[in-house]
Amino acid sequence: MIVVDTSVVLAFMDRRDADHELVRDWMETVEDELTTTPLVVAELDHLVFRQGGAPAAKALREDLDRGAYAVEWWSSAIHDTVAVAQRWESIDLGLTDASLITLAARVETVSIATLDERHFRAARPLTEGADAFILLPADAE
Repeated sequence: MIVVDTSVVLAFMDRRDADHELVRDWMETVEDELTTTPLVVAELDHLVFRQGGAPAAKALREDLDRGAYAVEWWSSAIHDTVAVAQRWESIDLGLTDASLITLAARVETVSIATLDERHFRAARPLTEGADAFILLPADAE
């Protein structure tokens, strides 16, 4: 399972994005399930509409509706997310990124699809024994 950040979906959807080809080529090879949080979905809804207008927002919503990305939230998710954001406040980790760290722990993965290396290289996984996240597509073999 791979946890998905906003930046990867934006680059995948926008042919003008500098990382579009990198992300597209990587996404074509992915066989694992992709999952994210409602915080990412809200961020995407706003940014996709702002950058690509109604047609892009419609495409995103169709992708979500057909299950391109699983969206997970649980009863303690906001508490868990706030705790992670507070733990990493020294690197200005926001709630959206913190939600991905908590989701990664919940689904027992260290794989995060993101272009945000600053935050995810500095933060550490909550999974016992894991020293670092695998950031995709950057760390793809």
